[in-house]
Amino acid sequence: MVDKETIRRNWETVKERVAAAAQRAGRNPEEIRIVAVSKTVPVSGIRAAVEAGASHIGENRVQEAWQKYQELGKIATWHLVGHLQTNKVKRALEFFDVIQSVDSLHLAREIQRRCEQLDREVEVLVEVKTSDEPTKFGIAPEETAELVAAIARLPRLHLTGLMTVGKFTPVEAEVRKCFRTLARLREEINRQQIYPETLVHLSMGMSGDFEWAIEEGATIVRIGTAIFGPRDYSA
Repeated sequence: MVDKETIRRNWETVKERVAAAAQRAGRNPEEIRIVAVSKTVPVSGIRAAVEAGASHIGENRVQEAWQKYQELGKIATWHLVGHLQTNKVKRALEFFDVIQSVDSLHLAREIQRRCEQLDREVEVLVEVKTSDEPTKFGIAPEETAELVAAIARLPRLHLTGLMTVGKFTPVEAEVRKCFRTLARLREEINRQQIYPETLVHLSMGMSGDFEWAIEEGATIVRIGTAIFGPRDYSA
């Protein structure tokens, strides 16, 4: 059962925390986009978040998101924040506005091919693996510039930044190290003008660490539990 009032209060609290973190870092809170990650959340919960003010919705799985999209439509800007398999690219491009998890040239080329078939372009971010955890996806930091240069040759992909998932640990210094790695990568790519446009976005930080991420330069934070409450991910 979705409690719309709880989601509304949670949304307001997250906005306040984002603003406070931005101010601590001497940043404008308006620079930071909150993506409400609705994995396992029913459509009623997503509607409640949008009514509360969310304009960006993130989903981890293409098929689950597609089922929700059938009912909700373009209720918000849809972000794919989970791993994308090449056999799901066609479906993903039928409704996602942003793909945050491009982690290989093979995947980027498949997105280009399917975009040509659908006669569309798509905003993408390159996912970088900034920790040593074996369960994490993403391209290695030292290979990121090469992938960015290759994406520059794929005209249907509009690259706007980089994405990472911080290390799953309560040790603040280790989590911040992941975020600093991503920030330095973006700075170096922009300095060398590897992509023809300036990469604006750093998508990093989730419910447990988004304030640290903002202090390290995040422009996009992906918030699930802090908005929708705890969920059963085994369902």
